[in-house]
Amino acid sequence: MMSVLKKLFSIFFVERNVACNLWSFFFIAVFLLFSVEGIAQDSTSTAKVNIQSGYLEIRPELPDAAIYTKDNQGQVYIVHEGVEMWCDQAFVYLKENFVKAYGTVRITQGDTVSMNSNYAEYNGNTQFAFASGDVVLTEPKTTLRTDTLYFDRVKQQAYYRTGGTVRDTASTLTSRIGRYFAESKKYQFLSDVKIKNPKYTVNSPQLDFYSESGHAYLYGPSTIVSETSTVYCERGYYDTRNDKGYFVKNSRVDYNNRILYGDSIYFNRNTSFASATNNIKVLDTVNRSVIRGHYAEVFRERDSVFITKRAVAVTVQENDSIYVHADTLQVTGKPEHRIIKGFYRARMFKPGQNEEQPTSGKCDSIYVDQKIGITKLLRNPVLWSGENQMTGDTIHILSDTETEQLDTLKVFNNAFLIQKDPDGYNQVKGERLIGLFTNNELDTVNINKNAEVIYFSRNDKEELAGINNTVSSNIQLYLKEQQIRGIRFLKQVDGKLYPPSEYPENARILPGFEWRGEERLLEVNDLFDGKPPPILPRIKGIPLPEDEGDFFEEDPDTEMEIPEQSKLKKEDLQNREDDPTFQTRENDSIPEAPPPLLVDEEDNDNGEG
Repeated sequence: MMSVLKKLFSIFFVERNVACNLWSFFFIAVFLLFSVEGIAQDSTSTAKVNIQSGYLEIRPELPDAAIYTKDNQGQVYIVHEGVEMWCDQAFVYLKENFVKAYGTVRITQGDTVSMNSNYAEYNGNTQFAFASGDVVLTEPKTTLRTDTLYFDRVKQQAYYRTGGTVRDTASTLTSRIGRYFAESKKYQFLSDVKIKNPKYTVNSPQLDFYSESGHAYLYGPSTIVSETSTVYCERGYYDTRNDKGYFVKNSRVDYNNRILYGDSIYFNRNTSFASATNNIKVLDTVNRSVIRGHYAEVFRERDSVFITKRAVAVTVQENDSIYVHADTLQVTGKPEHRIIKGFYRARMFKPGQNEEQPTSGKCDSIYVDQKIGITKLLRNPVLWSGENQMTGDTIHILSDTETEQLDTLKVFNNAFLIQKDPDGYNQVKGERLIGLFTNNELDTVNINKNAEVIYFSRNDKEELAGINNTVSSNIQLYLKEQQIRGIRFLKQVDGKLYPPSEYPENARILPGFEWRGEERLLEVNDLFDGKPPPILPRIKGIPLPEDEGDFFEEDPDTEMEIPEQSKLKKEDLQNREDDPTFQTRENDSIPEAPPPLLVDEEDNDNGEG
């Protein structure tokens, strides 16, 4: 004990030019003697704070406090079980094992966490620290600034609720309420969370941020806004240092003229790339069109969209829509000049005003240029306009870009038109077919060069009058309600009207005839006829945030003791009713297997479905 007294006396007297009378010396000696005895008696239960340096002063009006002030050799220096504290002045209450520090306060824990402030309190019994006034908490890769901060060394957690700013190597994070977990290097932000980066701004009601990796986990309705895109999700992950993210739960990416929806979305800001999986929708806000499928890739800088797995593009025209489907769809070009390409087992469908007589087609590949209004069916194409089946080497459909209605049909090489009749098939073939539309219905067809026809002619009572078999250089057909009502021959070569009994059955089919009526699309969902539903991968969800419990314990048995000398009150160490609480958001879970996508009526809703 005497060695301790000698040490304390030396601290007080060495290099001091202060006059001390015997009475002062006696008072200090008695005070220190009882203090040291108290330390010795209690040393077996709780380690006491250890004052390493400072100018000691005892004031009669504060008999329980030893006051230490910085001297010529530096600040007051105090240690306690791995914690080091520096300050300009410290009020040390040895009996309570409690320190109040003033002026340029710095508290460190090892070489990882450092806290600076204008004022701080430290309770050696509970290992609980409180700091106020320009508080700065620093760890290897982030700096937290706030006005008031609580730090629990037992939990290894810090907490603020008066607003705080965390500066990362790449971004600045702000929130009204925040919590730092020293062991996992994680910040948990609640209420009005914002990440400011030179390239973007993140807003979220709840966010977990890992300082070592720069990874942020977003919970609840969140946005990432930049000049070129806006990301929305209700659960997501974003790498703030590498500008990559993964989003689920009502996720979407808005590229100004395109909006990408999906059950999950991967986003790379560096390459202007996004990909989406399951229940995809890419909305073109300029051209009133939408593409659906179950996997999509969007390249913003190249104005390119790639989509597969039941891919279907829907373009709204007046009160109608045109559907294009293929195993793979690719949309390229600026908003004013979009081009759609469909590869492998491509199909198209247009309901038309008379839903019983739709226009539909099938081919290996399809090409649509929306600016000039042309659709090309390539490789083994077939087109149905009402009851008329048309085939050839290539089929072009032209639309009026102003009225958005079908205008002209062109079939190149080996053109063949077939229409089913109760007694057979009406057939016209030639080198080229040119058809004209009125109100989206085919009403005139010209067959040019080496044209030949077999036509079942009927009288006014719809009775079979004869079978017309004629060869001509050009043949013109007139249709009404999609039925052939008249035929005109130009430069007729040979032919006549045969009585049905005189025209043999085996001669009623022209060479090259192929009836494909069983393939005809009668409704929208026939686009997928014969194609099995895609196997959808299970979406890898974002983990739910871990419930760490409240920072302030509500259990009266574990209520934290507050020294009488502390600035804190009991209510300061309690949770407040108006503070946002941690949310686990169990309802954000992702279904294991989303149902296969079918085209629905919302695609007709002006492209905004």
